[in-house]
Amino acid sequence: MTRRIGLFGGSFNPIHNGHLHLVQTAKRCLALDEVILIPARVSPWKQQHENMASPQDRLAMCRLAAETLPYCRVDDFELEQEGVSYTISTAQHFHQCCPDAERILLMGSDMFLCFTRWYRWQEILQLLSLGVVSRETDDWEKIARQRQLLRPYGSVELCKAQAYPMSSTKIRENFKNHVDSSCYLPKKVVEYIEAHLLYTSP
Repeated sequence: MTRRIGLFGGSFNPIHNGHLHLVQTAKRCLALDEVILIPARVSPWKQQHENMASPQDRLAMCRLAAETLPYCRVDDFELEQEGVSYTISTAQHFHQCCPDAERILLMGSDMFLCFTRWYRWQEILQLLSLGVVSRETDDWEKIARQRQLLRPYGSVELCKAQAYPMSSTKIRENFKNHVDSSCYLPKKVVEYIEAHLLYTSP
């Protein structure tokens, strides 16, 4: 049976339980054998992001978070590249290194609904499928329409997840304001942030 690998990219600044909830939902719903976390060096959507932890810190936090899920691992491909982390390059990389596996790019519904604005999105769909996890309560019809629009270009698989009302932005604000966020992140990630004084005021 062909292995099914989920590829989940992002800034992960920091990675939190909402990200892991998406991973767990996709693993179950899409019958994935493995999920690979791929932290971006420079996200096309967040190039001017303030309070961005270093690539080394974000990689370390992803690795700590991945320890909580036995089927999850971290790949530093995008962090090793120069410039903006465009998904087409990542898709080409995994097409070459995992040619016999089914490769599914995981994303939330917000990213899926703007997918046709991604750089070389048609080519991405030639190299892998999309696995869309809806975390909203009122976007299913929009997702279904977008799936129909993309059907001529490639495969899109859909699944629903319970909403997880937390964001990396809010977590950074909490750390800056000394508000406890330990319930939103894996314990070792919290310890790493505190030990390295990430997201705190100067």
